[in-house]
Amino acid sequence: MAHIGVVVAAVMIFLLTPVFAADPGITDTGLKIGMVNVQTGSASGLGKGMAAGIRAVFDEVNTKGGINGRKIDLVVGDDGYEPNKAVDETLRLIESEKIFAFIGFVGTPTGNAIKPVLAEYKVPGIGFFTGAMSLRSPVTREIINIRASYDDEADRFVGAFVDAGLRKIAVFYQDDSFGTAVLSGTGKALKKRGLEVAAKGTFQRNTVAVESGLAAVSAANPDALVLVGPYAPLAVFVQKARQSGLNVPMATVSFVGTDSFISAAGAAGEGVIISQVVPSPHDPSVKVVAECAALLKGEKLGYVNLEGCITAKAMVLALERAGKEVTRERLIEIFEGMKGVDLGGVSLTFGADDHQGSDSVFLTRVQGGKAAPVTGLK
Repeated sequence: MAHIGVVVAAVMIFLLTPVFAADPGITDTGLKIGMVNVQTGSASGLGKGMAAGIRAVFDEVNTKGGINGRKIDLVVGDDGYEPNKAVDETLRLIESEKIFAFIGFVGTPTGNAIKPVLAEYKVPGIGFFTGAMSLRSPVTREIINIRASYDDEADRFVGAFVDAGLRKIAVFYQDDSFGTAVLSGTGKALKKRGLEVAAKGTFQRNTVAVESGLAAVSAANPDALVLVGPYAPLAVFVQKARQSGLNVPMATVSFVGTDSFISAAGAAGEGVIISQVVPSPHDPSVKVVAECAALLKGEKLGYVNLEGCITAKAMVLALERAGKEVTRERLIEIFEGMKGVDLGGVSLTFGADDHQGSDSVFLTRVQGGKAAPVTGLK
């Protein structure tokens, strides 16, 4: 009869022991991560760059046995930098592919479109390639940002312009939520210094039709220009601006895709200021830069794939800390608990009311076909 008591005790222990209820996308040996961004079209260099950096980290993790015994399966969807397609692809990966979490969304209009989807399904989205405040404040619990905001970036180069005596500042921007996000940040930075936007010119997303916007800002005879868009239209803009005789200082935010912009703009891009949210990919003395360069195995390290690599490193660290019984909610809690985490020259601090890990902004200037660090514009 004693053995019956042992069996009963064992059954009772089993029944009373909490059972790990896995979220979608998790098995004993696998972890399915989704990525929806621009893989085709005029801004595809941004999505492909993020994907390359992310995949390099995940591949390295998988060669070492995965995270807590689980290998990462990265599932990629192409949104063409269009909000409606971003929603469709995000829903497909959630409902059909059964992914656990997302990484590496690219863009403000697409990010804003998928924000309610992530909130409804309670699926974490890590590392958006955008600095829009709409994805930061108020905090959306499911969205974890690694990079600094566009407000941070705009304040840095507007401050440099004003310190150099340039006060009449116009803005040429993409006519959507991305463009207006940076326009807003520029306006805040100018207002803080007793100034306002001198003139505005726009162009439409996924086009290079910049002529009317160029005419609008040129008419104001500005001291300097803030440019807002991805690399293809901005490259055309600076070429046409130089041809028209508009040779004032120009600045743009990190979303431009620095290396693609420099290549597309050619000589017309010389002197353009680009704010960055990651260290220089040309400085191997920074540990994370050296690590990412090695992981990319022969592919040239640039600002976009470096950001992808750093984003993936943050994701891997959070998943490791979450442990074997990781859940979507647990992953978010781990990020919120990170304080002063050093990824090798990039420090991240989060909180329940602060889902932006880094506030760092670095100014660069296009010189000799490269983005060279600068501290001011005088």
